Amino acid sequence: MLRSFTKYLFAPALALAATATTLVVAAAPADAAVVSVRVKGSLAARTGAANWFGKTRTIKNKQKVTVTCRVSGQYLRGNVRKTAQWDRTLIGDYISHAYVSGNPKLPVCAPPAPAPVAAVPMGPTGTMTNEQFLAAAIGPAQQSQRDTKVPASVTLAQAILESGWGRSSLSANDNNFFGMKCFNNAPGSYAAGCKSYSTQECTAQGACTTTVATFRTYRGSVDSFRDHGANLKSLSRYAAAFNYTNNPNQFIAEVHKGGYATDPQYTTKVVNLMAKYNLYQYDLKV
Repeated sequence: MLRSFTKYLFAPALALAATATTLVVAAAPADAAVVSVRVKGSLAARTGAANWFGKTRTIKNKQKVTVTCRVSGQYLRGNVRKTAQWDRTLIGDYISHAYVSGNPKLPVCAPPAPAPVAAVPMGPTGTMTNEQFLAAAIGPAQQSQRDTKVPASVTLAQAILESGWGRSSLSANDNNFFGMKCFNNAPGSYAAGCKSYSTQECTAQGACTTTVATFRTYRGSVDSFRDHGANLKSLSRYAAAFNYTNNPNQFIAEVHKGGYATDPQYTTKVVNLMAKYNLYQYDLKV
């Protein structure tokens, strides 16, 4: 009679969970926070507190497991109880408390530590070798690509060309690595101010003259990279370039056509830099 009653009681639960097992928990002091668990049958431990998380391992019949704390997760009707409690094991995976025999008082698991914040790239300076300049510029160029889809290779080549590897007065003194100008003495969203510098302006025929223009100044080089990408993205005259975000050579050609530089050889110079230093390898797949 007892055997029949036990079969009647457990059958519906087993039908709901084909992998149901019974976990037998040994007694432990209330303040131990570590409880030995014995498995009857087999049980899947998972990466999170629900059956849709990945299985980390199968706990075999009579294998001992140590649980340390509890979390709320998927509500399950197990062969012992109905509960949303899951128990975290000593190695960090989870088992449903619905299949734990007994009801040990486990402490609530501490929340996971926040993911570390990625270090903000500092960007290049005016006192670096060419190799150091490139290494420091990759991070800001790739972040610009994530934000605006401007190919990192284009950003890097323009920074090299416009700043002379960071050694121009404009970049070394005022962190302007792209020759970004002020218009109507307005520095825009990223620059800190405006400053006058001598510059070369060329006609379509290649005749160049020296003149004075007002350029943006930045608190740091990363702001210069951010402003460069945002400027290309926001101005309608560069819109055609964004049809070629996977073709850096054509991208810079369209930017040149949009009036970024008056030098008639500008596209050729940027493309040559991209090819010479294989800057394409730094482009992200976005």
